[in-house]
Amino acid sequence: MVLRLLNLSLLILFPVAWFAPLMRAGLLPLFGLSEISVISGLQSLWQSDVVLALLVTVFALFAPYLKTIGLALVHFDLASPRLLPALHLLGKLAMADVFLVALYIVVVKGVGMATVETAWGLYLFTACILGSLAISILTGRRMRG
Repeated sequence: MVLRLLNLSLLILFPVAWFAPLMRAGLLPLFGLSEISVISGLQSLWQSDVVLALLVTVFALFAPYLKTIGLALVHFDLASPRLLPALHLLGKLAMADVFLVALYIVVVKGVGMATVETAWGLYLFTACILGSLAISILTGRRMRG
């Protein structure tokens, strides 16, 4: 029952994380920082690099949400537990997006011309992804045992 509730809460928390600020970035500290979220980042990417925007959309939006819906279907006996390995793979794809954001922050900070600060949305998004991974692992153990 707890796994069901935690998983269903992700249906609300993921969209919040997508609109929450992941980081604040600016060219130099003098000019102020603009907040970047998953959604605002995607909007910029769609204008400049459609292929990368498509990949990030799959990793950041579709993979975690489809996984959450799939787990809910398994939890409510509307889908077979044999679906769990595929759902676990979706969770790994979503984790790749968190890695890309972290890598971006490290690269930009290394350049020295820009200021980048992590924001609370990065922690929320990461917690959602890790929570989803934990829920799927625990669900798999419960189904086997």
